[in-house]
Amino acid sequence: MKRGSTIFLKSVIFFIGIAILALCIFGVPEIGNIVAKLLPNMAYIKYPVLIILYAAALPFYYALYQALALLSYIDRSIAFSQSSVIALKKIKYCAITISCLHVLLLPLFYLFADKDDAPGVIFVGLVIPFASMVIAVFAAVLQRLLKEAIDIKSENDLTV
Repeated sequence: MKRGSTIFLKSVIFFIGIAILALCIFGVPEIGNIVAKLLPNMAYIKYPVLIILYAAALPFYYALYQALALLSYIDRSIAFSQSSVIALKKIKYCAITISCLHVLLLPLFYLFADKDDAPGVIFVGLVIPFASMVIAVFAAVLQRLLKEAIDIKSENDLTV
């Protein structure tokens, strides 16, 4: 496969990484300040929120790295290899980790919903964990399909 065929996907991954970096630099501290303002009697909750959000950024960037590695395997025509299966497995675990970390923030969304009497806020808090779990399931399905394709390929290589 030609090397340029995945340039678009690599550039999208790069821009997503830049956007999340900007969010980590500018948005996450503001979220912490908003939490401290909305819950003044529990202003200390700002720090666990910051820790969880920054901790979720680490597996996110690792998953982006693994996605870039997967695209480079495609460029080098070794997409049907064990290293691709391992990359998908790591992406799956990163998505599960991100989902679990954001689930830890759901009680905070409950407090916001209780304070503003807006139960829809809880559903907003479920967006990132749900999206992460969808990505984890998708990566698991791709991992299984790729592993089966590799097994079929190796059987065909042995019969020839």
